[in-house]
Amino acid sequence: MRATYLYGAGDVRVIDVPDPIVKEPTDAIVRVVRACVCGSDLHPYHSMPATPGGTSIGHEFVGIVEDAGAEVRSVKAGDFVIAPFAWSDGTCDFCREGLQTSCRHGGFWNSGEVGGGQAEAVRVPLADGTLVAVPVEENSPLVPSLLTLSDVYGTGYHAAIKAHVGPRTTVTVVGDGAVGLLAVLAARQLGAEQIILMGRHAARTDLGREFGASEVVAERGEEGIARVRELTGGDGTHVVLEAVGHMPAYDQAVGVVRAGGVISRVGVPQYDDAPVGFSSLFGPNITLTGGPAPARAYIETLLPGVLDGSVNPGRVFDLELPLAGIADAYRAMDNREALKVIIRP
Repeated sequence: MRATYLYGAGDVRVIDVPDPIVKEPTDAIVRVVRACVCGSDLHPYHSMPATPGGTSIGHEFVGIVEDAGAEVRSVKAGDFVIAPFAWSDGTCDFCREGLQTSCRHGGFWNSGEVGGGQAEAVRVPLADGTLVAVPVEENSPLVPSLLTLSDVYGTGYHAAIKAHVGPRTTVTVVGDGAVGLLAVLAARQLGAEQIILMGRHAARTDLGREFGASEVVAERGEEGIARVRELTGGDGTHVVLEAVGHMPAYDQAVGVVRAGGVISRVGVPQYDDAPVGFSSLFGPNITLTGGPAPARAYIETLLPGVLDGSVNPGRVFDLELPLAGIADAYRAMDNREALKVIIRP
């Protein structure tokens, strides 16, 4: 089969690899119907050292079950399934607590003998705990929105949940990528009374307004912080959802959060020295939370709105390319020519 491998910064290739097979009785083989490129994929795309053997990449996909091990009970051949970006058993204490990303027996795609989602097929370990069957056909117009449940929609929702967004909450979302825009959508769904989106790309922030942003702040740095403060009577917002992962975004989050508020980070941090001392977080009683989203925990909550059409998170996809053109997908996202690219094998 064909699969995407990264061989170093900027070096994305589609190569031939062996077809996945059932190795454990709890495995399933999923034929990928749609995959996509994630903003977090751009981090190794920027910085990965030259790797002669390459490494598989991709962690968001939906597809059709083609085969399943003897112990798999929740899905069967022919089922359309959503695969969250971490696989998990669904039975350990962390899974029962809704933290599947810390599953005692689970893991992440592209680790060990488990391949990535930017491919024609994937072996899914612990299929019963991982996959969610959905009663749709593979040509359904809902497929893009269902694909967001594998990561970005659940990640935006996780940011808002960890920050306890609710009615009477004021929210700033830092970042106008797919996760940031879906954090806006999640905050609106949870009842936030004011949602300020910090982003500079008009096409993206226009979509953010449609998802529920009440104001857009295009300025960055001290100017952006001052503008958010102006919009909030000088106080800042109760909650900041940081969906970028770079240090300037964290600095903006600290600058616009209200005393006693919460910063919830879901952008993968590309730094190790974020300030958490007296002047930044301790003195004003700021809570810092967030982390890798247990997307599996949120699928049942978010799925009904996707199926009944009341939400359309799939609108974050603004370009579709074949698997053979995935290098162009990475370039388009890296150059900000596309918000999020959907891939058809």
